[in-house]
Amino acid sequence: MRFKSTHWLICFTLLALAAPASAQTNQPTRDFDAAEIAKLNAWTVGLAAGQLEGAPLRFATDISRVVDDGNNLHVLPTVTRGPTENVEALLYLKGVDAAIINADTLEQFEAKIPDIQKRITYILSLFPSELHVFVRPGFDSLDQLRGKKVNFNTQGTAAAYSGPLIFDKLKLDVQKTFIPHQVALEQMRAGTDDMAAVVFVTSKPVDAFQRGKWPAGFKFLPVPFQDFSFYLPATLTSNDYPGLIPQDQEVQTIAIPTILAAFNWPRGSDRYNRVARLTDRLFDKIETLQGAGFHPKWKDVVLNAQVPGLTRFRAAQDWLDKARTPVLQAGPVTAASTEDRVFREFLQWRQKKQ
Repeated sequence: MRFKSTHWLICFTLLALAAPASAQTNQPTRDFDAAEIAKLNAWTVGLAAGQLEGAPLRFATDISRVVDDGNNLHVLPTVTRGPTENVEALLYLKGVDAAIINADTLEQFEAKIPDIQKRITYILSLFPSELHVFVRPGFDSLDQLRGKKVNFNTQGTAAAYSGPLIFDKLKLDVQKTFIPHQVALEQMRAGTDDMAAVVFVTSKPVDAFQRGKWPAGFKFLPVPFQDFSFYLPATLTSNDYPGLIPQDQEVQTIAIPTILAAFNWPRGSDRYNRVARLTDRLFDKIETLQGAGFHPKWKDVVLNAQVPGLTRFRAAQDWLDKARTPVLQAGPVTAASTEDRVFREFLQWRQKKQ
């Protein structure tokens, strides 16, 4: 049974693809024949991303650009409510073959779907989504937010799920609101409606903080790291937000791994083959993504980085296994070498061979 909220996840582009061919007859050019239509649909991959202001949609767009291979592979990024409901899209929504999700969102589904970690696999660990707790003047610690109004963005976003979950783990009881962050930020700037803070969960830097001008007293609050299984220690620095954090200073926080996930399709099935082709093209093009013109966080992506609690998509593991062989043939690799070094050497070897 599909969750009700999934009806809002797909954009009109993907809906158009799902429409019957007979509904698309008013074309100025000739119609495709059945074989051409079948080929077009066979290698079109739906990728559930996120909202316009978030990093996941940017990453999905980057992926679509570099893996595009005409009718042989076409990735359609879709605007969705966010990484949380992308899990639902991956499980239940027709036309979605892959999705960008946050690792901790699987907690929400474990009660209803005990085998959730067997049904969803990961292709790649993309980036950490840092927790930003941004407050108006007069607040200097998390404890001072108790009982105050704190906004977690609209329902379905990473902030709306992970933010309250983290606050609950920290035993911070606040008045939670779920309105668009743009509205909440303006309320904070104007000093109306008693909005004390907004919580972002996304890859830094956030445009609203990096480019926006904020009066004195607006700042990020430090969040102490605790072992909550899914989270990582992180920092916000003056390089990230020069207008809000003094030079050479940093604010401690935590981060949530954001991953490119796929449904665990049976090997050799049509849906598996689509995602496998996407995986091969993506891994082959990682150097391109780490160059100019793409999201800077691609430079931090390590192909063989693991995601605790999840199994790697079979085609991704196959690619990694094959990649190790030419590295060992290209030169000596000691037992002390890290996997990261192995893959850097492999990429250098492959570049020379091309």
